[in-house]
Amino acid sequence: MVLKQGGKADIVAVARAAKVSASTVSRSFNHPELVNPATRKKIDRAVRRLGYIRNRAAQSMHGRRSGTVGLVVPTIDHAIFAELVQSFSEELESEGFTILMTSHGYDLEREYAVVRKLLEHRVDGVALIGLDHSEETYLLMEQQELPVIAIWNYDAAARVSCVGAQNFRAGQMAAGHLLGLGHRKIGLVFPDMAGNDRSRDRMEGAKFTLQNEGVTVPLEWQRVSPYSVAQAKAVCADLLTQDQVPTALLCGNDVIAQGCIFAAQKAGVAVPDGLSVVGIGDFKGSKEMEPALSTVRIPARTIGVQAAALIVRLISGDQPETIRQDVPLQLMQRASTARFMKR
Repeated sequence: MVLKQGGKADIVAVARAAKVSASTVSRSFNHPELVNPATRKKIDRAVRRLGYIRNRAAQSMHGRRSGTVGLVVPTIDHAIFAELVQSFSEELESEGFTILMTSHGYDLEREYAVVRKLLEHRVDGVALIGLDHSEETYLLMEQQELPVIAIWNYDAAARVSCVGAQNFRAGQMAAGHLLGLGHRKIGLVFPDMAGNDRSRDRMEGAKFTLQNEGVTVPLEWQRVSPYSVAQAKAVCADLLTQDQVPTALLCGNDVIAQGCIFAAQKAGVAVPDGLSVVGIGDFKGSKEMEPALSTVRIPARTIGVQAAALIVRLISGDQPETIRQDVPLQLMQRASTARFMKR
């Protein structure tokens, strides 16, 4: 007969079932690296058999960590952050942490509310996407003295620790690629800038590079599209019906770029011979498209792994100062872009 508390198996019951001490069970949860692998397996089997669940609230009352990290993303409606979330989660899991993930739909007021909810759950730290957050959110995290990191964006003057790429540079690289191929009639298709510093920085980097080369983008060639292949396809289809059309499109991310390629194909415009298209991100599937998408690679997996390692150090107190890590970008020239040929 197992010892239970409130009708549920407790740590003593697990210890008895696994034939180890209660302190060994506790150690296997909190410091698994200190417990023999064979012993951990016995404890795990006992946990599964008894349906034991740790009482995180009781641990928090005694000043112990909850073992959770809050991750707040703008959206989970598409695959843009999928690789980042996967690598971040896997790395944290290897360190004994679990993520609590939520989204705010590119609404910074809503982001403040979901961060408050995470704090109510006594998370050990919070990871946010980008560096564009409300002052209330920044103050809330500072008041709670909570370990916080920003993922995806790098800024040498960031208010919190960050791991990411320079999105301004990504826009520069995409524009420079098209200019290097001889294109001067270049259209821009980007997401809404509101609450999205990634999109804003990329757009500013692209325009800066184009203007330095004397290239001005007409307003009718500057379009806004949501993160949706179908809606980007509709936006680009309309752009291609204009009397004057660009020879190349620079898209704020690969999702929009895919939609633009589909729009061109439906309109009978060959890619890249009739229209070159470049994206930013290098998401899964971009390389396998027909034609394969030229893009600026933002190394999502590398960012996720490094971000997880950093927040673990911040939570443990091993990294007291603000750390800013810049992850390099890479231009991936593929079949969706080609040298401009006068027609």
